[in-house]
Amino acid sequence: MSIKILVIEDDPSLTELIKYNLEQESFSVKIEMDGEEGLLSAQTELPDLILLDWMLPNLSGIEVCRRLRRGKSTKNIPIIMLTARSEENERIRGLDTGADDYITKPFSPKELVARIKAILRRIRPALSEETLEYGGIVMDLSYRKIKRDGESVHLGPTEFNILKFFMENPRRVFSREQLLDMVWGNDIYVEARTIDVHIRRLRKALNEGGKPNIIRTVRSAGYSLDQDT
Repeated sequence: MSIKILVIEDDPSLTELIKYNLEQESFSVKIEMDGEEGLLSAQTELPDLILLDWMLPNLSGIEVCRRLRRGKSTKNIPIIMLTARSEENERIRGLDTGADDYITKPFSPKELVARIKAILRRIRPALSEETLEYGGIVMDLSYRKIKRDGESVHLGPTEFNILKFFMENPRRVFSREQLLDMVWGNDIYVEARTIDVHIRRLRKALNEGGKPNIIRTVRSAGYSLDQDT
C-alpha cells in the first residue's frame, strides 16, 4: 500500500513541486490549500504523514498542528512544518506545538524526501523499509539485528541509533551537533563530545575481525558513513 502524505500549503508552485517529487518516490499525495480544509482532510483521511505550512488561510499551521495533537485519531500522525521562519524561537515553538520536524524554505526536494523517509523510519517503522543496506552492512529494523559481511554485529541502543541514522544518509557528513539532535532529540541536552565516545564504540564493533573502517572522520566537520574511506 502506498504511503499517504497530506500537504497543507497555499503556494501553488511549491505544492506542484512537492507533489511531483513525492510521487516520484511512489508516495500518494493529497494537496489542501488552507488550514480548515487541511484539518478536515487529516481528520477524515488519516494520512501517514503531514507536511504543514506555518502560514495558511483561515487557520494557521500552528493551530492545525495543535488541534491534530489533541485529536484521538490524529495525535500520532507525523508532522513536518514548512516555513520561511528561521529564528530559533519560532522553530522551538513549532516543535513544542507537536511537530516532529521543521524545514525552512527554500529547501531542496531531495532534502524534503530524506526528512520524510527519516521520520517514517523513526516514528512509523512499519511504513518504511524493514532493512537498510550499505557497504556490506545490513540492518534488520524489525528485529534490531545487524550483520556486516554476513557476520553478526552487537551494538548498544545508542550505537544502533547512530548507525541507523548513518545508514539512512550514507556518505553525508554530519557534525556532532547534528548527530546529537537526530539521535537524542532537540529537547535533550548532551555534551557534543559525547558523540565521540559512541562513535569509537560503533567503530570497534563494526571493525571487529580486522574489517576496514567505514566511518570517516572529517576534520572540523564531523563524521560520515562512507565505504570509500
